[in-house]
Amino acid sequence: MNALGVLRDLFGRVKTDVHGAVDGLDDAALAHRVGGDANSIAWLVWHLTRVQDDHVAEVAGTEQVWTAQGWAGRFALPFDVEATGYGQGGDEVGAVRVGADLLLGYYDAVHEQTLQYLDRIGEDDLDTIVDRRWDPPVTLGVRLISVADDDIQHAGQAAFVRGVVESGG
Repeated sequence: MNALGVLRDLFGRVKTDVHGAVDGLDDAALAHRVGGDANSIAWLVWHLTRVQDDHVAEVAGTEQVWTAQGWAGRFALPFDVEATGYGQGGDEVGAVRVGADLLLGYYDAVHEQTLQYLDRIGEDDLDTIVDRRWDPPVTLGVRLISVADDDIQHAGQAAFVRGVVESGG
């Protein structure tokens, strides 16, 4: 398996994790906040999807799925359309109250866009510098791995919250 195959597999595992955390939950379970103020499943999945959408669109030179396919309007969140969740506090986390179908619809659209992008690039492209603000500069491969890593962490957090909800905690 080459590096692009590994990335496709990695993002496929993220999809499995996201669906596992969300499938079958009602709106109240998706909005549940452990201890009353932790991140909800809805916010975690929205955030990880927004970050993937933002970062992949940037390196692909395309419009984000969020705006291009009208997801921002469907979610109708009280945030700037550019918001991805970075730096948001408790009030913003609590504002993400959406259903499983909407969350997974947006996630699946971003996942598909990510796979289409991976189909358009070659393995040599992974060494292209995409961000010179860091030392060392960030390559495309490192950026994609970073996105997947962030996604996996947040999907795991969402799975944990689901376990708490299902155990009655």
